[in-house]
Amino acid sequence: MMIPVCRLVDLPRGEAFRLETVPPVAVFHTDDGELFAIDDTCTHQDAALSDGWLEGCAIECPLHASKFDLRTGLADGLPARLPVRTHQVLVEHGMVYVLLCDTPPLPRGTVAYPVKASE
Repeated sequence: MMIPVCRLVDLPRGEAFRLETVPPVAVFHTDDGELFAIDDTCTHQDAALSDGWLEGCAIECPLHASKFDLRTGLADGLPARLPVRTHQVLVEHGMVYVLLCDTPPLPRGTVAYPVKASE
């Protein structure tokens, strides 16, 4: 199912739009004109990534500065260790849509700890 987000002209480059889905999803329009959608909650602590700092294809969490790659969802800076889900973004007739991924979201309160390799 495609979820309408907003008109492309209403989402300036360098900005984000938060969808109040469950869980919330953020759509980012990079300075280079690319569009990405990820789950909007940091996997380290309950913070809206759409309120963070967008630089290139990375978003920095406003709470503890964890970074996530918008292309892959991978955490690229502690304290976050778990990725966020990524979603497909489509633009049709000037309208931005998100197609949610099929992977279920992480349960609230999921915490990842580093695993020490056996020697």
